[in-house]
Amino acid sequence: MTRAAVFDVDGTLVDTNHLHVVTWWEAFRQAGHRVPMHAVHRAVGLGSDDLVARLLGDDRDKDEDAALSDAHTVLYAQYFDRLPALRDAGSLLRRLHEDGWTVVLATSASGPELSALRAAIDADDVIAATASADDVEEGKPAPEPVRHALELAGAPAERAVFVGDTVWDMQAGRRAGVRCVGLLSGGIPRADLLEAGAEAVYDDPADLLASLSSSPLA
Repeated sequence: MTRAAVFDVDGTLVDTNHLHVVTWWEAFRQAGHRVPMHAVHRAVGLGSDDLVARLLGDDRDKDEDAALSDAHTVLYAQYFDRLPALRDAGSLLRRLHEDGWTVVLATSASGPELSALRAAIDADDVIAATASADDVEEGKPAPEPVRHALELAGAPAERAVFVGDTVWDMQAGRRAGVRCVGLLSGGIPRADLLEAGAEAVYDDPADLLASLSSSPLA
């Protein structure tokens, strides 16, 4: 029976979380909103609509949401040609593929952004499928992205592990009924990831790769 290794991308495989923080902060600033960077950081990993709602509240002018998202997209796109993969990200995916895991991505990114992220990882030969923001009605922390990734992999929840870097990832994985592994590479504290549902936490892809034999992905 198929085993699925499902991976978030931003902050998990590619070192982009702080780029998102700066570009969202700038998008808000240009629109006249003062949003602290630490608050933006805690919201990274949510889809654009949920991120804006979390940071500006329900009493905001919702007609402005699309413009804020578009501004972030334009600002972030300046980095597409130099997004840095985290250490051993591609090697980790290849090793899991060699070990018989079906590797699937579950990300809120789509379109050119997703293409840039996949180019940074440079492991398309072992990525079986991608569940993107375009494929589901609700993003993380809802379980839909993880469940869709399992459908693409053809694997049941009990034979899957989800690797991510935010509390939203851990909550989504837990709600989908899969085991969760957290990485510290997105800047979220270990205690927060464990509280949100991580079974184990590692520094980054390289640390997980070095610890693979004793991890939930053994």
